[in-house]
Amino acid sequence: MKVASGITILVISIISTNLTAASYCGDLQAGGAGGDYTNSEDKRNLRTVEEYHFTPNVEKLISGSSGSVGADLSYTLLMFPNHHRALAAFGNLSLKDKTLKPMGAKYSVECFFDRAIRFRPNDGVVRMIYGNYLLKAGQTDKATEQLKEAVNLQPENPNINYNLGLLYAQKKDYDQAKIYAKKAYELGFPLPGLKNKLKEAGKWED
Repeated sequence: MKVASGITILVISIISTNLTAASYCGDLQAGGAGGDYTNSEDKRNLRTVEEYHFTPNVEKLISGSSGSVGADLSYTLLMFPNHHRALAAFGNLSLKDKTLKPMGAKYSVECFFDRAIRFRPNDGVVRMIYGNYLLKAGQTDKATEQLKEAVNLQPENPNINYNLGLLYAQKKDYDQAKIYAKKAYELGFPLPGLKNKLKEAGKWED
């Protein structure tokens, strides 16, 4: 996820990234109308939740479906804690509204990431989305930690490798950026943005 130039980065003070904060961020309940976003057996419940609460307008932060945008994203994440697109949208809403707990949400943004990681500790995409959120929030070191963990969990995921490469390029650590860029492109990542950045820095050879 690329951070556009010219946009002021909102520095958010993250209360805690301690993943043992279960009491603060609520218990996770299995069953019901929810499930695992990555599990094909839960697709039926997923379709129902998305139809009423995760509409295109909710994802784009334009308007809510059953309530406020924050309430609909919150409900989606209560039902599917590791819902990748809802997590990304909730992070964007937090940054847009300049608050850790947008209107209508049951928990704060860091709590929803805490819950997603506790729910599926091996879901590297959750870590990637969290890292991208932290990067946009000005938490570069913590973003690096999360993206590195994402690669450790899913080393063959081209999107994760690409995003970590982008982060290193932003830090001007071009040697590390090239490592993850090469991996991402070897795995078939289609966008040339990172490659172009490295070419501009004189750090890429075809």
